[in-house]
Amino acid sequence: MKTFNILLSSINDIKAFVNIVNRYEFDVDLTSGRYVVDAKSIMGIFSLDLSKPIKVDVHSDDAEAFIDEIKAYIQ
Repeated sequence: MKTFNILLSSINDIKAFVNIVNRYEFDVDLTSGRYVVDAKSIMGIFSLDLSKPIKVDVHSDDAEAFIDEIKAYIQ
């Protein structure tokens, strides 16, 4: 499992991020405070506090291609 922080600052960032996550088979969770949502759920992401960095948990040991695709959002 890999963990890091991202910042999604606009609606377009969220849509692009969800599109990237949905191309991968493994699970990705987003955590903000005490809330954890599925990163493949655009509605779930909108329920988080997007003004602060969001913790990402990637449930795969082979996630290098995914991490490369979302580098623009990593804090």
